[in-house]
Amino acid sequence: MSNPGFYAVVPAGGAGTRLWPLSRAGHPKFLHDLTGTGATLLQSTWARLAPLAEAVLVVTGTAHAAAVARQLPGLAEAGLLVEPSPRDSTAAIGLAAALVARRDPEAVIGSFAADHVIGDQAVFAAAVAEAVAVARTGRLVTVGITPTFAATGFGYVRAGGGLDVPGAPSALQVTEFVEKPDAPTAAAYLDGGEHLWNAGMFVVRARTLLDLLGEHQPGLAAGLDTIAEAWDGPAREQVLGEVWATLPKIAIDYAVAEPAAAAGRVAVVPGRFGWDDIGDFDALATLLPADGSGVQVLGDAGQVVCADARALVVPASGRLVAVLGLDDVVVVDTPDAVLVTTRARAQEVKSVVDALRAAGRTELL
Repeated sequence: MSNPGFYAVVPAGGAGTRLWPLSRAGHPKFLHDLTGTGATLLQSTWARLAPLAEAVLVVTGTAHAAAVARQLPGLAEAGLLVEPSPRDSTAAIGLAAALVARRDPEAVIGSFAADHVIGDQAVFAAAVAEAVAVARTGRLVTVGITPTFAATGFGYVRAGGGLDVPGAPSALQVTEFVEKPDAPTAAAYLDGGEHLWNAGMFVVRARTLLDLLGEHQPGLAAGLDTIAEAWDGPAREQVLGEVWATLPKIAIDYAVAEPAAAAGRVAVVPGRFGWDDIGDFDALATLLPADGSGVQVLGDAGQVVCADARALVVPASGRLVAVLGLDDVVVVDTPDAVLVTTRARAQEVKSVVDALRAAGRTELL
């Protein structure tokens, strides 16, 4: 353990709709091996965080709790926090913070998504250590990703001057969080050098986060306190069932990060370790190796035949997939649904999911 008093929190939820039909509500992307390493994204996240923390806590829904427990045999029973229904990231992270703070009032927590890919593990660990050092000063800290292209699919963090914090030489003041930009704005951010991608990684003293929630989301803070008070007693399930549904659905960025940044209470540690959230099949294609003809396969390559084609193929149905004479296509074959699109249109896969939901085809979601 390289960071005493540090607890890693992994919110594991969402359906990964832009990776449909591979990722579904019942088996979302964090439960899949999307990089061909033999480990799921959740397992890779665990392997990355466990050496850095006193404990790892995974917050997930009832539909995924059993799968999470199977995939993470090293996760302590007390480290699996099951939420009765999705209430967005603030409730999930806040629950973990409330429980950790009762066990260790000086604890620092760090929230890291279950479905992201990290490149250089050592550089990531160093960034986390810096973030923990800054969090101990009472700030909310985000690990921002040094941008490598003018991305329009990510939010950004605007960094200001350096902070004089021992053990955190690269830490900077955050001046604001900004929403996903249009292409010209993203290009300006890249050229200007002041903006980092907001990857949703937050490190903060558990007590500080609860105090911020008390300031900006008092109802949510009160509800979490009620749940935490009952957590280790016989009334846990009753209180959780009654109170959880009353908590507001709000992302942690909006609930505390943005108002805290406006008050000068947020810092950022730049992350230069290589990062991807695998937001769609185009992003997935950048992570997989291609053969000499430009074909990438996630799964059994023996089930794919391509001729005069450049394609990302996911043969997940057990039958042969053949692609002839097409460039930059994506073919995802599952037992009950087939997706054919182009890498350029990969962001629009969510519209297919929306259409299925509107048609009442929930068995395919």
